[in-house]
Amino acid sequence: MYKTAVRWMIRRNARALSQGNLAPLLSGYADDAVLVFPGQSSWGGEHRGKEAIEAFLRRFVDVGLTGEVHEILVNGPPWRTKVCVIFTDGVTDDTGTPIYENRAVLFGRVVWGKIVYQEDFEDTKKVEAFDAYLESRRHNDG
Repeated sequence: MYKTAVRWMIRRNARALSQGNLAPLLSGYADDAVLVFPGQSSWGGEHRGKEAIEAFLRRFVDVGLTGEVHEILVNGPPWRTKVCVIFTDGVTDDTGTPIYENRAVLFGRVVWGKIVYQEDFEDTKKVEAFDAYLESRRHNDG
């Protein structure tokens, strides 16, 4: 029952995030949670604490990223749960043409229903190329 509930919440939270609503996902993080995003992109680094994670997620929504959960593995008791999610994310332009697409494995540790640690593994070269796109768009818009 617990593992089913965790999978349901992950899918619900990912749908809400793709619709621009951070609240369900953000409420699932412990106040002192850590989100690690490897690589040298502007997204990279350790985002420590709920406020830093909220800024990361806000940027995800603000640049138009949406995501989809494909597979979820949940293992362990409620006080020491490990979660692994296969996830794709991307951005399309106004005509529906894909600008950025990536596939990720998200690994998390959950304690009593709160994410305490998350690490996202994506193709970091694609993320860097997306950074370059965002920077060129900022210069062309401004």
